[in-house]
Amino acid sequence: MMLPGIADSFERPWLLPLLIVPALLLAWLWRGQQRRIALPVDHSLRAERRILKVLLLLAESLPPLLLAVAILLISVPLATGSPVTQRKLTNIEFCVDCSGSMTAPFGEGTRYDASMQAINQFLNFREGDAFGLTFFASDVVRWCPLTRDTSAFACSLPFMKPDSQRAIGGGTMIGRALINCRKVLEDQAQGDRMIILVSDGQSSDLMNGGNEERARELQQAGIVLFCIHIGDPNIPDEIVTMARLTGGEAFVSGDPAALQSVFQRIDGMQPAELEQVAVEYVDEFRPFCLGGLLLLSLWLLAGYGLRYVPW
Repeated sequence: MMLPGIADSFERPWLLPLLIVPALLLAWLWRGQQRRIALPVDHSLRAERRILKVLLLLAESLPPLLLAVAILLISVPLATGSPVTQRKLTNIEFCVDCSGSMTAPFGEGTRYDASMQAINQFLNFREGDAFGLTFFASDVVRWCPLTRDTSAFACSLPFMKPDSQRAIGGGTMIGRALINCRKVLEDQAQGDRMIILVSDGQSSDLMNGGNEERARELQQAGIVLFCIHIGDPNIPDEIVTMARLTGGEAFVSGDPAALQSVFQRIDGMQPAELEQVAVEYVDEFRPFCLGGLLLLSLWLLAGYGLRYVPW
């Protein structure tokens, strides 16, 4: 059976047992019995030339060694190349307020329009991550499941505008929305977890300790919460506390340009990481070729004088 370390070092390890052939040839040469030829001068006095004998054996060992190098070359030696890496997955769930107050003017459009445009731009910063989209008001709608295909986000803007969609009510129930987002992220076995909450109001279900309870649930699930408060310069204390307890932060955005910069800051606070997914092996012929050329050169030089003859 081939040793695991050796098998991983060659593309064709099943050819390596052929190395027994040059090994047997070397053993046969160095035993020295093959040169006994009967000659009339066998019993004459002659000085023993040990150094010359060793040099002759070394010269005759070169062809078996060349054969061994050839076997190693056809076995295709491998070396460890650059590791194959990919961006470490982050599961990001956008939790967007769709209540009536999101129709308030904000820049050239509404708060909702600016939020969706900023989210679409944020996707370009985090290529390779998985994104999900949840809308909420009094109720919650999971609009887009977690996916790396971000085209669904670009198509969602006209369908969930607050002024045209009242099936989920007109209130602001952030706590209920975060519970749904947490359940979505807990179903993901791989990758980090993040929620980006975009809202412009207060939520009654975060008062009286409700925010701390939601924060503990998110923290236990390994979810970091970032909150973006649109319009009003005063962020509710419940939201600030909740975000910081999970390791995230709360931001305020007074205009569309500031909103885009907030998303850039979030991207900087949670930088993408690379993880090694495989080890790449590359052909490593160079040392064997150089060794073979050296042995071949020595064999050619030895042919000029270091040859065994029986007299």
